[in-house]
Order: sequence, then structure tokens, then C-alpha cells
Amino acid sequence: MAAPGYARRGSITFLCLFLLASVVQVTVCFSAKVYVVYMGSNNGEDPDEIMKQHHQILASVHSGSTEEAEASHVYSYKYGFRGFAAKLTDEQASHISKMPGVVSVFPNSKRKLHTTHSWDFMGLLDDQTMETLGFSIRNQANIIIGFIDTGIWPESPSFSDVNMPPVPPGWKGKCESGEAFNASSCNRKVIGARYYMRGYEIEEGSDSDIKVSFRSPRDSSGHGSHTASIATGRYVPNMNYMGLAGGGARGGAPMARIAVYKTCWDSGCYDVDLLAAFDDAIRDGIHILSVSLGPESPQADYFNDAISVGSYHAANRGVLVVASAGNEGYPRSVTNLAPWVITVAASSTDRDFTSDVTLGNGVNTTGESLSLSEMNAFTRIISGSEASAGYFTPYQSSYCIESSLNKTKTQGKVLVCQHAERSIESRVAKSALVKEAGGVGMILVDEAGQDIAIPFVIPSAIVGTRTGRHILSYINNTRKATAKIFRAKTVLGAKPAPRVAAFSSKGPNSLTPEILKPDVTAPGLNILAAWSPAAKNMEFNILSGTSMACPHITGIATLIKAVHPSWSPSAIKSAIMTTATILDKHHGFIRADPEQRNANAFDYGSGFVNPARVLDPGLIYDIEAEDYLAFLCSLGYDKRSLHLVTRNNRTCDRAFKSASELNYPSITVSNLKDSFSVTRTVTNVGKSTSIYTAVVSPPAGINVTVVPDRLIFTRIGQKINFTVNFKVASPSKGYSFGFLLWRNKRLHVYSPLVVRVSPAKPGLVR
Repeated sequence: MAAPGYARRGSITFLCLFLLASVVQVTVCFSAKVYVVYMGSNNGEDPDEIMKQHHQILASVHSGSTEEAEASHVYSYKYGFRGFAAKLTDEQASHISKMPGVVSVFPNSKRKLHTTHSWDFMGLLDDQTMETLGFSIRNQANIIIGFIDTGIWPESPSFSDVNMPPVPPGWKGKCESGEAFNASSCNRKVIGARYYMRGYEIEEGSDSDIKVSFRSPRDSSGHGSHTASIATGRYVPNMNYMGLAGGGARGGAPMARIAVYKTCWDSGCYDVDLLAAFDDAIRDGIHILSVSLGPESPQADYFNDAISVGSYHAANRGVLVVASAGNEGYPRSVTNLAPWVITVAASSTDRDFTSDVTLGNGVNTTGESLSLSEMNAFTRIISGSEASAGYFTPYQSSYCIESSLNKTKTQGKVLVCQHAERSIESRVAKSALVKEAGGVGMILVDEAGQDIAIPFVIPSAIVGTRTGRHILSYINNTRKATAKIFRAKTVLGAKPAPRVAAFSSKGPNSLTPEILKPDVTAPGLNILAAWSPAAKNMEFNILSGTSMACPHITGIATLIKAVHPSWSPSAIKSAIMTTATILDKHHGFIRADPEQRNANAFDYGSGFVNPARVLDPGLIYDIEAEDYLAFLCSLGYDKRSLHLVTRNNRTCDRAFKSASELNYPSITVSNLKDSFSVTRTVTNVGKSTSIYTAVVSPPAGINVTVVPDRLIFTRIGQKINFTVNFKVASPSKGYSFGFLLWRNKRLHVYSPLVVRVSPAKPGLVR
């Protein structure tokens, strides 16, 4: 079966050939092009009447034929503005351009894709639009972002300093020299670079025992360059991955400055090196720290975790820390749990990279892939279980693990392999194992990874469990089953989008359930950005992970800091969270992979980031250093513990009764017995005179009231307290989800509500 686009193309070709009997008609057929007919604003006209008018105009240039008019019609624009698109000859287009009500008629010119597609997908406004709306983001050139990662490849075009102003005067950092890196490697874009490996050397062995690529800030793995360019890469006119996804690209804050803190090496990042980087970064004068790394779950106590410790002190010095949520993908796996950190989950955009697979029975399917090789002909396809070797069972061989495949049985065949591991490296390695055994292609059945594009070494595609079952059924019921796998291609318009990625770590918070984590979600699936040629001989690469989602939020936070330089880290965090959305681009609820269930706050926190709204959130939930101390006291930290952390004589006199009382932009009650109240404080950062009304969607089985339910502000900076009361109506198992919305005519301020009812004791009736 041909793809829909090819089927349509074929029908048009057939029509043109059918009309060969008339030379005149053939000429019309081949000269028709798609034009846009723009007809100005829509001032409330009925959409059906607008479409009827479009058909009338088209009929008038098709000799009154309604059928030809409908056949030529492509789109009608009838809501935001008026107009239509249609297949027209040059003569017809010229005729329509002279009709009353028509502003202009122009051909459907080809536009190049913008490769950092995530920013377009999120609707990030460009500088000119920001200016029009009253927001100048030119100050981003004075915002310095620190990246704690694997270093940087400073020669990448993403880090060019062309037309950038001098380094901000408050910068105190430095550019450390080292292997293949010297002071001249920095510029007005990459203004600082340090590297840390003492902890790594201590743990991994002496100089003679370990192999390290670039004992300097230079990036040997690509990860650090990738994350930095997502957040703040300069415009690159032709970024692509080996021909895929080509077009212009830029980061979220392309004029902001970069300071590099290389702490991560071949086997990982050690705490002592991380803390040294935090320490230097705070001193150097950075404004935002981007940390695309974290511990394995479950996370240690806040002050036994390097990132929690470093970020606590950063926050108290006015530095916002943005961190990735983790890639473990199951409940309670989220890490970077501290409330003074903004923790980011990963979602998709509407762009996929797929390989078509055609089975010998004519059935077509697709799978995710970055493999640019393809098979020349149909080839036998078998399950890995049919190629078992040595002492391996068919079940073990179905996973195509090392040494499990019989080369005689595998030679020249496509293998269907199961997959259970989560790492991207393991998927690439599996294709290498199949190739080594003589296989020429691979279908990888991987439910959790079915949306991740992988650069396989042979023609390959990742499919979900259901598709995998259909393929195996074909193999088992066909004497000589065959298949052909095609090269990868770029697909735009994938639905639904965004979706929460299957690998993205999820809540609840295993350390402090009263603090919802993750905080927000951003694009982290199949993201194209800068790369290190030392890791793979290419300038740009496609990666997936919450590591890629984190710098998207970093870039957005940079724009907020540029517009509102006096805002605290918690105010910036609040603006990002309360303006997020829980709806996808087609106005349905965001779904979660792999099963595409309705996602919830444990998947996405407050929702999918909305850059178009973050600069004007209306209200913010601000948190001061004293509030974090009261929060720590509620967790059992005493005066002595606080003294060790703060080095002052603060006490727990202001201790919260519960961690839920922290003035967080989300509200979680993890052990509701009968009733419970939470107080929050909002600060007006919108118009001086404004009124907000509470709208509540209560969690299932919970009655929720808000007092007061109306907030009246008379000045900017004014603070108002309100109380949210929760009461059990009908006990239920597990967590349930709702939301509180403060709404006025112009703005919505959104907060998730997450509640778990305490299980009743045996023998007691509630």
C-alpha cells in the first residue's frame, strides 16, 4: 500500500493522462499551481458564509462549475483572517486578484524548515514581536548562563560571537587553558570555561590508569555542546543531521552569554567536582545554572546530594538552577527534587524521524529511526528466537543479546529483536550485534523507546509492542516471510503533540511528597543541536532525554531574567509554571507515551511550557530564603542542622506545620485524613489594578474551597494571602488530580492540585 501522499499524487497523474484527449485541458492541468488568496481580517463573519464565498469565487473562474471549484480548493482561512488557498492557473490567479475584497494573491513559495523545531513548536516569539508587545529582550546579552556538563566545542557556529557586544562588566570568571583549549578559545559568546576532574581521577585511578579525552573545557562527548546550543545557540542557517531536518536554527536566548563548567567525563560526574563547579559559578557571577544531570533514584536527602546542596546556595544568592528530571521513566523515579530547583520532564514536538517498513504481504508500517541506509530488496525476516546459538534459549535470543545469534541462521536476514534496556547506547549496540552476526536489518520491539530516533548501524526501526506482535504474527504464519526497510526521513505534523516521553522520570516525589516534581515539561525528544566532532565526525546531532528538555527551560528563564532582572529565582520559576498548559496543540489533554494515556501532574508537573506567556504571568508565588528554612524545619531539621547549612543562628520558630505550606506554585497534599488547609501568597506583577477570580477543578473525591475566592489588587507588588481547604468527600485509592486557576479577563494563573487520601485504618469506618 502506498503512503497517502503518493496515492494522491498518483490520482492526479491519472487525471492528467485521462485528459490527453484535449490538448488545451492538458495545458491547464500541468500549469495549475497553488496560490494564496488573502482577503483581510475576519470581523466576526460566519465561517460557513466565508467558505461559501470562497467557492463562489472559485466557481466564477471555473466557468461556473461547482465541481471544478471544489476540486481546486485547498484551504479556507475563516477565523483569524479571511482568505483561501487553491490550485489556479496564472490567468485565474490574476483574475481573482482584481476582484472586490481581495487584498493580494501570491504563489505558495517554499520555506525552509527551522531546524531547532522545538522553539517554533512552543511558539517562542521572535525579538521583533516581543518588542511590539512591549517586552524588550535585548538585555539577554547581559545574562550569563552556566552549564555544568561535559564542556563545549567553542568552534561550533552555534557559539559564534559575531555582532555580540563586549563581555558584561560584572563577569568574574575565567577561561582555563588545557589540552586543545586556551584562553583564545573563549570569545564574547563563550565568556568563561573551567574544568574539574580531581574527584574523577581519585575515583577512577591515577593518570596512568585512566584515559581522558581533552583535559580541558573542550567537549569530547558532545552532550555539553548540545545542551548549551539548545538554550542559547546563535542562529545557524543550515543545521541538519546528515541531511535530515535541514534548515535554520537558533537557541532560545541566542544573545545570552555562556560559561562552561566541565565536570562530567567518560564514566560520569563526581560530587566533589560538581560542588566545585557550583562554588565557582556562584562566585563568577552567573545568573542561571543549567544542570542536565542528576542522581539515580531514589535520591538522597537534600544535604547529602551535591546538586541539592549546590543549588540551595545558588538560589540563596539569586541564581536560578534548572535541572533535568531523569530518564528512568517509571513512577517515583524523578530526581533533582529540591524545591529551590526547577525540575524539567521531557516531551515530544510534532516532528518525528521514521523509517518505513514494508512486509512481503504488502502491509506497511513505520518505526522511529535515524538510519540513513536502506535495503535494496525484500529479504527474509525472522525472529531473533529462531536464530538462537550455543547455550542460549530461544527466549534469550529473541533479545538479540551478545553471542546469542547463530551466524548461519542470521546471515542476510532481517531480525526482529526485543528490547528491555533504557539506554540509547544499548539500542545502537543491538543493531551492531545483529550486523556482526550477518543480519542486514533489524526491527526493534521496544515499547518504552518507540518514539526515540536512534542512529542504527544497519537499516532498522523501533516499533511498539502491538506493531511487533503483528510483524511476528506475519512471520509465524508465512512460509518465507520477507521485509524491506527504507532509509529514515523527517516527518512533520505528528499527532498528538506534545506527548510526555516514555523515558521521562515521573512523580510522586520520593523524598518530600508534598512538593510536586517534576515542575514542568519541555521538548526533549529527538532534538537537533550542536555537537562535538571529537565524539562523532559531525557538527550537529539528534539526541533525546530530559537533558535536552532542561536547556529549553534554561533559555526561557533567560528571557524572563532579561525582561525582569530584579525577579528572584522562585519568581522566574513561578512564571514558567503558572503559565504552562495541560493541553496539546489540538486542544486535547496532553498524553503520555508509550500507551498514550491521559498524562497527569506526575508526568508533566504544571504542564507544557508556554514561552509566549511567561513574560506576563500576572501573579507570582515568591519564596524567600527564610521560607526554605521553615520548609526544612517541617521536615525535621533542627537548629543545629540549620546552623550547619546556613552558618547563622536561625531557629525553627517559623517552622511550617507541613511541607505543603511552602509557597510553591503547585499544591500537593500527600496524606489527607479528613480535612486540611494550605495557605499561599501571590504577588501582583501585572497591571496595578486587577481582579482575579478563583476557578477550581477539584481532585476526584475531594471538596475544595478557596477563601477568599476573589483577589483585588490596587498596586504592583501587592501581596495577598488565600487559603485552599481540602475535605474528603468520597475516599479513593492513590493520588487524584485537579487544578486551581486564578482568572481575569486577560490572564490565567494555573496551579496543579494533587491529593492522596490517607488509607483508613482496618476496622475503622470513615
